[in-house]
Amino acid sequence: MKLVFRECVMDDLFTLRELSCKTFGDTFGHMNTPSNMKAYLERAYNIDKLCGELSNSNSAFYFLYADEKLAGYLKLNEYKAQTDIFDPQSLEIERIYLLKKFQGKGLGSFLIKKAIDIANMRKKSYVWLGVWERNHKAISFYKKHGFYVIGTHPFIMGEEEQTDFIMRKDLML
Repeated sequence: MKLVFRECVMDDLFTLRELSCKTFGDTFGHMNTPSNMKAYLERAYNIDKLCGELSNSNSAFYFLYADEKLAGYLKLNEYKAQTDIFDPQSLEIERIYLLKKFQGKGLGSFLIKKAIDIANMRKKSYVWLGVWERNHKAISFYKKHGFYVIGTHPFIMGEEEQTDFIMRKDLML
């Protein structure tokens, strides 16, 4: 399988929004109420918000293509753009999503490796992420890649406050 990993640019805005809504909805739609999903998708993936995130020099989105088909994406945040921690020595993996038909093919591991490569190039001490406490498949995946739980933080899903585990992976400098 030929993989292409590239940073998103402003021209990708509408594709990014569509992919974000699709992957998030497919992943969590069955575990949340329709009204909470709708509210979250409208807040998190509205065009103005995504435009601001794409313009933020402390954030970066990357598309992953598998055999020339868009398979998923990765969002990384540094210091002030992070959703928690705000440590200049860390890199946050805020989003890592694949379309269902591309799951189970090693692409998630590819994206984690890319995130770690970027963190190493930027001389970060560790990477971290938030993962819903009920997303057992993802928690197991991250543990397999050397992440461990260091705490929790709230995640607002529409009108519901959920709990995310904060997981960290230390890097060799």
